[in-house]
Amino acid sequence: MSDAAQPTAAEVRAAAEAVKTALDRHLAAVEGRSGEDDPAVYEAFNQLAAAAEVYDELLYDRYDEVTPFEIPGTDDSLPPYTGPEEPNAVSVLIRRDYAVAEPQRLLAQAQRVEAAVGDGTGTEASATIHGALGILFDEFEADEIASRPKEFGLEEGDSTLWVTAADETAEPGSWLEAPFEQVDPQRVVCRFDVSAVFDDEINDELDDIDEVDEAEEEIEDDLDPDLDADLDEDEDLEALEADR
Repeated sequence: MSDAAQPTAAEVRAAAEAVKTALDRHLAAVEGRSGEDDPAVYEAFNQLAAAAEVYDELLYDRYDEVTPFEIPGTDDSLPPYTGPEEPNAVSVLIRRDYAVAEPQRLLAQAQRVEAAVGDGTGTEASATIHGALGILFDEFEADEIASRPKEFGLEEGDSTLWVTAADETAEPGSWLEAPFEQVDPQRVVCRFDVSAVFDDEINDELDDIDEVDEAEEEIEDDLDPDLDADLDEDEDLEALEADR
């Protein structure tokens, strides 16, 4: 980052003061909470997280220093559900990310589709990546592409699905221009996330388990074989005494 783009010392100090204020507000909300799912506590929590994140970024940009705080992401949890107990309608919001891993495969698939359903205009939209994407997502259902992305030269990234409750269905065409702008987190009935981050966490846990297993095996290998023999003899004697 250039010197001109760096935050000033005063800006860093102001961000620190904002964190202190957010801390006081959060503590006051917790002390005065009205129940387990008090929305005031949730709001104060988010304000504190946002203030801490700003301070962390400015501190790093100005002084190349970090804080010991781990700022929780908004994806980790949802606010308490406040929608209708018996929704009359639901909206399903889906986002899937892909990397264009094999551009030539993507182009080849689009060219096959274009050749099969071409209108003879010779526009050759499949000659560009964005044109090829338009052809494939127009020809195939999004779920079909998601079920076999490698065939289209794509590599899966993160994905999420949110089910939100509504009092009634929206008017036709009312949200098509901005389909994701008016999502109320407190009306999310359920959500399902897929991310490589979760796979990494699982792998770390498996590595920890493997380390424990290896340690146990080393302990067993280090045991005195004479001690094992003595234990076996004691078990034999106990069996004989029981027979008598």
